[in-house]
Amino acid sequence: MIKIAKIYVRYIDTLSKMVGHFAKFLIFGMIGILLYDTVTRTFFNRPNIWSVETAQFVMAAYYTLGGAFSLLIGGHVRMDLLYDRWSIKQKAVADAITFSIALLYLVVLIYGGFQAIQYAAKYNQTSFSSWAPPVLPIKIIMVGGMFLMLLQIIAEFIKDIMIIRGEKERMGYDN
Repeated sequence: MIKIAKIYVRYIDTLSKMVGHFAKFLIFGMIGILLYDTVTRTFFNRPNIWSVETAQFVMAAYYTLGGAFSLLIGGHVRMDLLYDRWSIKQKAVADAITFSIALLYLVVLIYGGFQAIQYAAKYNQTSFSSWAPPVLPIKIIMVGGMFLMLLQIIAEFIKDIMIIRGEKERMGYDN
């Protein structure tokens, strides 16, 4: 495999790991926000209009930023009825086909996401809640997560091509 592809795979895998390890802690932020809301609402009769929506934004960042890491570690759901019985090469062929389809899907999502970012920036878009926070920051984070997932899909595709060509085992991913 050419040196540039190996460098690309190594850097994208590292970036996905770093962002994934950051994103996993966002769940604690979401739990903290919801716990704060529950305590203030239940014990002090002081509901917050911002807490649930902020928790939703944190959750959206959590799953979009963690998507590339899930790809890297093989954490996405797949139909293991046949897959587990296949050889490494057969798995690589199936993954290459699947990743090609996912690639197209992510390109469409990112295109739509950029349009949504432009709209939110142009019209100062806010959510429809009574709190009405701006949605531009979370849209940028979500498109960033989708873009990182796109880069990781390309890296996984390169790894699958390596396996199909018989060059070596998949780098950084044991199957």
